[in-house]
Amino acid sequence: MTILPELTSAEIERYARHIVLRDIGGAGQRKLKAAKVCVVGAGGLGAPLLLYLAAAGVGEIHVVDDDIVSASNLQRQVLFGEADLGRPKVEAAADALRRLNPHVRVIGHQARLTESNVRGLIEGCDIVADGSDNFDTRYMVSDACFYAKKPLVTAAVGQFDGSLTTLRPFETGPDGVPNPTYRCLFPHKPPPGSLPTCAEAGVLGALTGMVGALMALEVVREIVGFGQSMVGRLALFDLAAMRFETLSYGWDEDNPLNGRNAPHPSRG
Repeated sequence: MTILPELTSAEIERYARHIVLRDIGGAGQRKLKAAKVCVVGAGGLGAPLLLYLAAAGVGEIHVVDDDIVSASNLQRQVLFGEADLGRPKVEAAADALRRLNPHVRVIGHQARLTESNVRGLIEGCDIVADGSDNFDTRYMVSDACFYAKKPLVTAAVGQFDGSLTTLRPFETGPDGVPNPTYRCLFPHKPPPGSLPTCAEAGVLGALTGMVGALMALEVVREIVGFGQSMVGRLALFDLAAMRFETLSYGWDEDNPLNGRNAPHPSRG
C-alpha cells in the first residue's frame, strides 16, 4: 500500500478549490503531490501543459527538451518571455514553474530523445505526457512507454486542429482484450516530408493552449482516477469550425507491440 504524503497548511490553502471537488478532495490532491510526471517537449503543447501541472500540485515534473527559446516561440509558448530568448527551454521552464509553485520539484533534461536514452528518462516517472512535434518522437515515446508499462497521454496539433488520447496498452480492458497501442491508431509513420511542419504551415497559438490544457486535465484524471478514461478514445478538435468529437478505436491484433505475434514485452 502506497503511503501518500501529507499536505502542508500552505498547500491546503493553495489547492482549496481542488480539495472541495468531490472527485479530487484531499486524497486526490495527495496523489498529485506524490506523482512524478515526465513531459516530453516544452513547446506549444508543453508550455500550457507544464503550467497547469505545476499549478495543480504535481509533486515532481521532469521536462525533456533540447531546444532554446526563439522569438517565433512566443506567439504560443506562454511559458516564456522576451527575457528567455536564447535560453535552453528546460532551464527557462524550470524557473517559470518554480516561480508559479515552489512546492513542485522541477527537473530539466536538456536532451534530444533517442532510442538509447528514452527508457532511462521515463523510467522513474509514473506517467508520461508527449507534446512533441514529430512522428519519430511520438512512436519512440509510445513504444518506450509500452515496454516500461507507463501510461501515456499524447496529443498533436495542426494549423487549426488537434487530437488527444491516452494509452495503456500494457493492460487489458474489462473484456479481457488488450488495450490499443499508438500503432493500433496510427500503424505507419507518414513518409518524410509528406506533412508540413509548424514552421512551414503555421499554427494558431490559442489552439496549442487549449490542447495543452486538456493534456494537463487528462494527466490529472489519470493520476487521481476519476471520469471516463480516454483509453481507446481519440478526441478531435477543429477550431476553424469550432467542432469537437470523440472517436473510438481498438486493439489491432497485428500490431507489433501487443499483437498476437508480438514478442513478449520483456524482450522489447
